[in-house]
Amino acid sequence: MTTAINGFDQVALGGLPAGRCTLVTGTAGSGKTLFAAEFLARGLQFFDEAGVFVTFEEPPTDIRRNVASLGFTVAEWESAGKWAFVDASARNAEEGLVVGAYDFQALAARIAHAVRTAGAKRVALDSLGAVFLRYPGPAVVRRELLRVADALESLGVTAVITTERGTEYGAMSRLGVEEFALDNVIVLRNTLFQERRRRTLEIVKFRGMPHRTGEWLFTIDPRDGIVVVPLAFLAPHEGTVIRDRVSTGIAELDTMCGGGVYRDAVVLLTGPTGIGKTLSGLHFVKAGAGAGERCLLYTFDETRQQLDRNAAGWGVDLPAMEAAGLLQVVSEYPETSSLEDHFILVRRAVEEFRPTRLVIDTLSALERIATPRALLDFVVALGAVLRPRAITALLTSLPADRTAPNPGPSIAARVASLTDVSVLLRYVETAGLTGRAVAVLQTRGSAHDHRIRDVTIDDTGMHIGEPLRGVSSVLTGYGVPVIAAGAHGTADHRAPASPVGPDG
Repeated sequence: MTTAINGFDQVALGGLPAGRCTLVTGTAGSGKTLFAAEFLARGLQFFDEAGVFVTFEEPPTDIRRNVASLGFTVAEWESAGKWAFVDASARNAEEGLVVGAYDFQALAARIAHAVRTAGAKRVALDSLGAVFLRYPGPAVVRRELLRVADALESLGVTAVITTERGTEYGAMSRLGVEEFALDNVIVLRNTLFQERRRRTLEIVKFRGMPHRTGEWLFTIDPRDGIVVVPLAFLAPHEGTVIRDRVSTGIAELDTMCGGGVYRDAVVLLTGPTGIGKTLSGLHFVKAGAGAGERCLLYTFDETRQQLDRNAAGWGVDLPAMEAAGLLQVVSEYPETSSLEDHFILVRRAVEEFRPTRLVIDTLSALERIATPRALLDFVVALGAVLRPRAITALLTSLPADRTAPNPGPSIAARVASLTDVSVLLRYVETAGLTGRAVAVLQTRGSAHDHRIRDVTIDDTGMHIGEPLRGVSSVLTGYGVPVIAAGAHGTADHRAPASPVGPDG
């Protein structure tokens, strides 16, 4: 059964097994109640399938209020006879406080009545863990849970049953028997990583049904509910192939790239601190605004005031572009949100502002809050959002820090295969002076210039000059990758003509 929960059906390869019960287990704050409520709500929103919510802890009033921000109009659905609550919480005066074993037979009769009255196809029980504590031992819990599952399946409904667990890894449930009694088990985790919470989802088993394995990153968005990243955004794209090219804002770089970059390209620009990455982004934005295109600029390294000042020094008036409705600037420190929440905000800005160009400066700043795998997922999901909309993106990144105790691949090296154009900016040592150089490493599906060219920066911006001769990549004592001229070469030496070749 399709759940329509953002990205979950892609993990489940279609949804929950229809007509069966699925156990959803997790620690406090992992999203169990939301999963149960969203399973019912999405069924009503997209398939007009009525649902029954059985609550053992929170009263219906709290659940209605908590899901209202997601646009779930539970009260209206109740009035229409499409949503029914069965209140089995201890606070329910009708049920009262039960001492000793819980009477599931009476509860089953109430659920069956609600299902038949509403014509429900979906049922959620949240959370049975509160009831299981009343039983004397695991054997009794297992027997009672089997009875509950049999009763629900006899009604022909697809059910979600939530329960608690004590740790993120280890026993999947509090009593250690619930996962064995049911055919389908989903684990929600809310782990602490680098002093920040990180939610993941794992399908442990769907008996007799295929599903994706491993943990999948998800977030809880105040408007979209549960969103599994990146699977929520990887819908097949069957649009026409775009052959139009756009300018990077640096004419010489356009020439090096074979006449600009394709309109739906993702461009990765890598270079050390101070090399001109932000300036390249400003050139890119200025060119877009000059062509009447909307541009979205995300900066994770500078405050808005610093960005405006630095841009003005190169003759780029960001406030004027904003006033004309051609630019939206977002300046955030990575630490203000989780990586997946940053992605949701970028995606929402893309949907609402509808830019044709996007700059993210820099991806490397996000390494402070995320694992390498999570950053890969971020770029994969970003591409899935941008390409169908034909948005040209410029992503900047630092190179790997070779002086680190255990240096590994930089984010640039990890995501290079996911991008269409790779541009490398490096420092140049020549005759006691430090200069700059640029090389285009890749332009997918297009010819490009393979030569390394001289770069200068002045008060009007960045300029790319003639090819360099006799250069090779070396490392300085500071661990900053540079390009050094040959023993007697200088940055002014020009290389002989070199053919412009295609790149796959």
